[in-house]
Amino acid sequence: MGLIDIVFGTLFGSGRNVVRETAEVFRVNAEAASQRENEAVNAALQQHAGEFRDARQGFDRFMDGLNRLPRPVMALGCIGLMGASMASPVWFAERMQGLALVPEALWWLIGAVVSFYFGARHQAKGQEFQRDIVQSAARLPQVSKAIDQMESLRKTAPPASVAQGEPSVGDPNPALAAWHARN
Repeated sequence: MGLIDIVFGTLFGSGRNVVRETAEVFRVNAEAASQRENEAVNAALQQHAGEFRDARQGFDRFMDGLNRLPRPVMALGCIGLMGASMASPVWFAERMQGLALVPEALWWLIGAVVSFYFGARHQAKGQEFQRDIVQSAARLPQVSKAIDQMESLRKTAPPASVAQGEPSVGDPNPALAAWHARN
C-alpha cells in the first residue's frame, strides 16, 4: 500500500494533477479552450454593442441615412429604366441618344466619382476585365488558325458513320442467349 500511496501522491498529490498537466502539453484542454472562445465572443459582442450605444442626433442621423441611399437608388433606377424602355420605347430611345452625346471625359469623371464612392474595387475589376478582353482578342489569330486546321482535318478524315472493317463481336452473353432461345 505504501508504494501505491507514493505513486498516487506524486501524480495527483499537493493539489496538482501531473497527468492532466502533461496531457495539456500535447493536446489542448477542451474545456479551457471553450471558455477562452466564449470570452472572446463575449468581448467582440460587447465591443460591437459599444459602437452602436451612442444615440446619434440630428445631422449625424441624416448623414448616415443619406450615405445609405445611393446603392438602392441606382439599383431601382436601373430597374426603372428597364420598365421605361418597355413602356415607352421611343421616349427611352431619345434619352439613350442623349447619353450617346456625353463626352468620354465626362464618362471617365462620372466613373471615377462612382468608383471612389463605392471603392476602387469596381474600377480595378473593370480594368481587369478590359485587360482580359484585350488578351483574348490578341489570341484571336491563333484560335482562328487552330479552328481552320481542325476544319481541314474534318474534311480529310473519313466520316464517323462509315464502318471500317468487320463489327467487333464481344464475349457471348449466356443470359441474352437464353432470352433469345425463349422468344
